[in-house]
Amino acid sequence: MAAAAAGTGAWDLRPWLWRPLRPHHEGMTANAEAMDVLDAQTCLDLLRTCDVGRLAVSITNHPDIFPINYVVDGGGVVFRTAEGTKLAAALLGRGVAFEVDGYDPEAGEAWSVVVKGYAIEIERMHDYFDALDLPLFPWHAGPKHRFVRIEPVEMTGRRFHVVGHDAWGGDQPEIRRAAPE
Repeated sequence: MAAAAAGTGAWDLRPWLWRPLRPHHEGMTANAEAMDVLDAQTCLDLLRTCDVGRLAVSITNHPDIFPINYVVDGGGVVFRTAEGTKLAAALLGRGVAFEVDGYDPEAGEAWSVVVKGYAIEIERMHDYFDALDLPLFPWHAGPKHRFVRIEPVEMTGRRFHVVGHDAWGGDQPEIRRAAPE
């Protein structure tokens, strides 16, 4: 069993998390559980197929998650915002995480992409005018005149086949996705 880190109560789980990867096809590798690990270009391609993701920030050790609409611009993620926690995270130069999921019911596949990096407000005039030309419009009626770019430091993605309830024992009822009204 892994020992707790000195005085922190945290456990080192790395020995249990490592799984050997084998080549699957270009842009992916797969582990023993048939989960494909996506390369950065495939992650960017998947990010371009969606409009909404979740931005995770932490200000003064208080984590928060916000749904945001975004566009992929080059290798970064750009969103609009107003003054508040999202912009504060950008101005303080702290690390952020951005996550997007997708599901293709016809193929029975789900995927998830996580971008970790730094949120930086777009302030230089030329960059700001370029951001204004992006197909990025606020969904909320309030003014969102500030643009923020997430500059990736790490980008990870996974794709896997969604299994039915019978894979977990067979006799379980179909899981409801929402409570009846």
